[in-house]
Amino acid sequence: MFITLEPVEKYLENNPQFAKEYFDKKLRPEFITTAFTENLEIKDPTSFKDVSQIQEANIIFDLVKEMQSQIVMEKALHKVLQRVCMILNADRCSYFDLRSRNGIPELTTMLFNVTPSTKFEENLVNPTGEIVFPIDMGVVGYTAHSKKMHNIPDVTKVSNNRFSDFVDKQTGYKTKNMLTYPIMADKECLGVVMALNKIGAEEFSKADEELWNKYMVFAHVIALQHHTAYMFNVESRRSQVLLWSASKVFEELTDIERQFHKALYTVRIYLNCERYSVGLLDMTKEKEFYDEWPVKLGDVPPYSGPKTPDGREVIFYKIIDYLLEGPKEEIKVIPGPPIDHWALVSGLPTYVSENGFICNMMNVVTSCCFVFQKEAVDESGFVIKNVLSLPIVNKKEEIVGIATFFNRKDGKPFDEHDEQITEALTQFLGWSVLNCDTYDRLNRMEWRKDIAQEMLMCRTRCTNTEMQSILNTKEKFDAEPEDCDQKEMYKLLVRPCIRLSVKVDLLLFSFSDFPVTEHGLIMCGIRCFFELNVVEKFKVPAETLTRWMYTVRKGYRDITYHNWRHGFNVGQTMFCLLQTGRLRKYYSDLDAFAMVAAAFCHDIDHRGTNNLYQTKSGSPLAKLHGSSIMERHHLEYSKTLMAEESLNIFVNLQKRQFETVQHLFDVCIIATDLALYFKKRTMFQNIVNATEPMETEKDKIEHISNNAIRKEIIMAMMMTGCDLSAITKPWEVQSKVALMVAAEFWEQGDLERTVLDQQPIPMMDRNCAAELPKMQCGFIQFVCAFVYKEFSRFHVEITPMFDGLNNNLKNWKELADIHAAKMAAIEEEKKKLEAPAGNI
Repeated sequence: MFITLEPVEKYLENNPQFAKEYFDKKLRPEFITTAFTENLEIKDPTSFKDVSQIQEANIIFDLVKEMQSQIVMEKALHKVLQRVCMILNADRCSYFDLRSRNGIPELTTMLFNVTPSTKFEENLVNPTGEIVFPIDMGVVGYTAHSKKMHNIPDVTKVSNNRFSDFVDKQTGYKTKNMLTYPIMADKECLGVVMALNKIGAEEFSKADEELWNKYMVFAHVIALQHHTAYMFNVESRRSQVLLWSASKVFEELTDIERQFHKALYTVRIYLNCERYSVGLLDMTKEKEFYDEWPVKLGDVPPYSGPKTPDGREVIFYKIIDYLLEGPKEEIKVIPGPPIDHWALVSGLPTYVSENGFICNMMNVVTSCCFVFQKEAVDESGFVIKNVLSLPIVNKKEEIVGIATFFNRKDGKPFDEHDEQITEALTQFLGWSVLNCDTYDRLNRMEWRKDIAQEMLMCRTRCTNTEMQSILNTKEKFDAEPEDCDQKEMYKLLVRPCIRLSVKVDLLLFSFSDFPVTEHGLIMCGIRCFFELNVVEKFKVPAETLTRWMYTVRKGYRDITYHNWRHGFNVGQTMFCLLQTGRLRKYYSDLDAFAMVAAAFCHDIDHRGTNNLYQTKSGSPLAKLHGSSIMERHHLEYSKTLMAEESLNIFVNLQKRQFETVQHLFDVCIIATDLALYFKKRTMFQNIVNATEPMETEKDKIEHISNNAIRKEIIMAMMMTGCDLSAITKPWEVQSKVALMVAAEFWEQGDLERTVLDQQPIPMMDRNCAAELPKMQCGFIQFVCAFVYKEFSRFHVEITPMFDGLNNNLKNWKELADIHAAKMAAIEEEKKKLEAPAGNI
């Protein structure tokens, strides 16, 4: 009996259990093994039924071997796509990887246009040639979003216009029908596999769907295996980054720059990038008031550049570059980086500083928002391809720096896991700033304690006995001051002051303190406040005024020049400028009260050494105050007196009035720093030039009084004029004062020579004492003359000060000429002595 192939095949298909038992008994293991290992070639199959069971086993076995032996996921996945494309008789297959950047999921081509005959290298998409599109676009995007398989018989009839011809337009391909399958890891979609255009049929059949689902298990296993390994690597990197950064952060607590550098350098191998750059931002929130004057006056345009979310100007004061791409790692620290620095020139770090966003960019040269260099950024040939930039934010939510990472080592763009690792690092670094801040605060507290102890040891406030020497309530009323009537005490306080003021005229610019005792100067100071009519107006207790004035006197150290007499002279000159110089008309009574009080306090607790010496000697004052060191100390000492209720002459002011007084103290006392004098000269001269042509006094008053900045500039220049006023006194006074100033300078020079082991400048060198007249001439001409010349233009009543200065300049020139003549004669005599005998 003749049996054909067709009924046998049909019987075996309908009786699979019989077929299994038969082949298990009849076929030897060697035969099956040989069949599995052979590469059977299939030509133009029309359906899976054309493939024998042995051939299918061969394909499956081949795929399993590929999964076990192939480390690179893309290669293993490429084998699967080739087999699937062949079995389904599809025109081509592709795999789209799902990743996330900047918190937005996107699909990107990883294996593209795979056919049974194409090579892996042809189908693997280079990162620079990726096709990227959002998850809400196209059937592939919908598959990733819905996490379900889809069979699209006709893409032109797909519902909701889900099909997008975005890729077709870029490649020139015509998609007719398609199969898609999401690769899942639990509930997370890792990617989408797509088969296009069934060959020999109008669409993929149900049988094709079954085969598709069956073989996608292999793709799923390969992708999941790779994803698991990748996530293990990510978590390992994350833990190493946090572990090492934590270790290094706590090694360095004193300086934020060293703290960041130690942590960032240690974790460099775990950051998986070719180079990275860290820019540190200036943390200054408010400018000094004298830096704001030109802006408020309109001389300088206000800052209009980018600002951080908390309002600071975006200024990178330092950048640290970590160059890791070459055979030799290199680290560059750039203080005050230029705007064309390779990491800043694109504007991305500035944008991140301004908005606080994480920016993850691929193919940056195509960016329309930022301008990255297309060519190499430096001589190493490094080209920027992908960038990840993050803000470093402290616990106060202030951006302290920007970390920017360039070019992932495998050439791919930075993904969400890179974002998470670097964000964890920058967050940790930002929070660790608290350690440096805490350490700095502790240091400042220690420095303040040292200064406070020094102040307390050196000075004590006015005692009751000392107060009674001026406000003699026990003798007059047989009572303590707190038990006496204020008006009676005012009278008691004024009487001796009036008697003393008969001997000395406080309204003269030529006033000399030499005939008056230091105790008498205290009463003269009290008299100034009564003459200003501010004592009763602001309800200053007589006891408090007396204690304050006496305490200020005791606050001045017993040094050669910057002592109580100098402090009083500055206060008296301020009083004289307001009253005799008629500058009072620009200021309120409260302003005048604060200005004279600040003038009396302006050099309180002076040590006889200048700011430069404080810096060189590393004193606690220099560590506490970065600039205007002594002036800020005088200011804090003055405010310390205000904080003591029994010494606060402003105790009865309202809150806003008291805040105004404190601000005026800031302006007046800081203004005595001659380093700032040259900053305010031009601004003051502009005010004088503006008021000089004004015809009426009313116009001048309105021009100045209605503008707080102009008032402060004049006030600051008044303080300079008061501080230098000794140079305008009569010659017999000025010559003595100049010697006292010089003696104090020489004492500092001796300290520099003995303590600091440095050679002092000529002005501080007592060996150059003979040059004093010449140095005085230079000081008058280049520093002092401008002040009094402009004030004499501003108010003719102040001309006596300018005249006094010119007279003293004339006298110092005469002395300088005499000294120069003597020196010339000595030099001539030396030349004669040194000349050979034959030439005599």
